[in-house]
Amino acid sequence: MENALSGGHTSIIHLPDDCLSFIFSRLDCNYDRESFGLTCHRWLNIQNVGRQSLQFHCSLSMVTSRYDTNFEVSSYHLYRLLTRFQHLQYLSLSGCTELPDSGLTHLQYYGSKLHTLYLDCCLAITDDGLSVGAACCRSLEVISLYRCNVTDAGLMVLASSCFELKHVNLSHCTRISDHGLRALCQACRKLLAVKVSICRDVTGIGFRGCSPTLTYINAEGCKLEPEGITEMVSGGGLEYLDVAFVSWWICGHGFEAIGSGFASRLKILNFRMCRTVGDESIIAIAKGCPLLQEWNLALCHGVKLLGWQSIGLNCNNLKKLHVNRCKNLFDRGLQALRDGCNCLEMLYIDRSGYFSSTAVELFKLYRGDVEIKREEILCIGPDWTL
Repeated sequence: MENALSGGHTSIIHLPDDCLSFIFSRLDCNYDRESFGLTCHRWLNIQNVGRQSLQFHCSLSMVTSRYDTNFEVSSYHLYRLLTRFQHLQYLSLSGCTELPDSGLTHLQYYGSKLHTLYLDCCLAITDDGLSVGAACCRSLEVISLYRCNVTDAGLMVLASSCFELKHVNLSHCTRISDHGLRALCQACRKLLAVKVSICRDVTGIGFRGCSPTLTYINAEGCKLEPEGITEMVSGGGLEYLDVAFVSWWICGHGFEAIGSGFASRLKILNFRMCRTVGDESIIAIAKGCPLLQEWNLALCHGVKLLGWQSIGLNCNNLKKLHVNRCKNLFDRGLQALRDGCNCLEMLYIDRSGYFSSTAVELFKLYRGDVEIKREEILCIGPDWTL
C-alpha cells in the first residue's frame, strides 16, 4: 500500500511466499503448473514445495503397454527427484524393473509424508527394500506390490511399521502366504481393501481377526479352503468379494460360510468359474446376503434348480446377474429368476444356453424391465485398482 501511495510500482514478484503458494494451488491447467517454476528460482521453489505427486514415465507405460521397458530409473534418478520434491504424498515407481533395494533408502529423508506408494513390477525390490520403505513411510495408507518378490517376512515388517494402511495390493506376489497376511490384518486395523489374487499359498485363514473396516477382498485364483472362506467374512464389514476361479479344492457346500450372517452387508460377489459351488452354498448366500446387488455365477455348473429358485425368491436387491454358460440353468431355472429378483436390471447370458429360446422370449415378455446381454463379462463391480 505504501508503494501505491508513494507512486511506486508493485508486481506479483513482491507477493509473499504464502500468496504464491495459494496461487499455485489454484492452477487447474497442468501446463500452467509445469511452467510456473520457469519464472525464477523463487517460483521454482514454490512449485517444488507444492508438488505432492510423482509418477515416472515407465510407470505410465504400464497402463498402455506392459512390455515397454526402454526407460529405466536408477537410484540416482530417484535421489535427485526426491531431493527436489520433498513434500510428496504420492509416489509411483511402477515399472521400474531394475530399481534395486538401495533405491528406496532415499525415502528415509523424504518419505515421511508419503500416503501412497506404488511398486508394481519392481522386480528387483525384495524384503530388504520393502523394510526400508516401511520404516521410512509410516504414514502410508496405500501400497501396491503387484508382482514384487516380497515374502511373509517383508509383510510382517510392513505390518509392524505402517498402522495407517487402508489399501494393500499383493496380487501375483507368489512368495507370500497366510502367515504374512495374518500379520497385516491383525496389525493394520484400518484396512479397507486387500488384493491377493493369484497368490497360490493363500488359503484365506490369514484373514482371521480382520478388522470390521475391511470391505473389499479380491482373492481370485487363490487356493482357498472352507475355513479360509469363513475367516474372510469374519470381520463383518465385507461388501465386495471376488473368489473367481476357485473350484476344484472346495466342494459344493464350501462357500456356505458367506451366508452365515457375517457377510450380511455383501453387495458384490464374483463366483466366476467356481465350477463346484453347489446349491447348498447358493441357498445359504441368497438367504444370508440380503443386500447383494451383483452376482457373477458364470460357468458355475454346480448350481441347479434349487439354487436358481432360492436366488429368485430371496435376492430382492439383485440388480445384475451373470449366468453365462451355466450348464444346469434350464427353462425352469430361468423361470425362477423371471418370477423373482424384483430389482433385476441386467441379466448376462450366452448365445448357446442350456435353455430354450421360448424360455428366453417369455423372460423378455414378462420382464421387460430387465436388459439381457449376451456377451461374456470377465470383471464385475468396481475394480479397486491401485
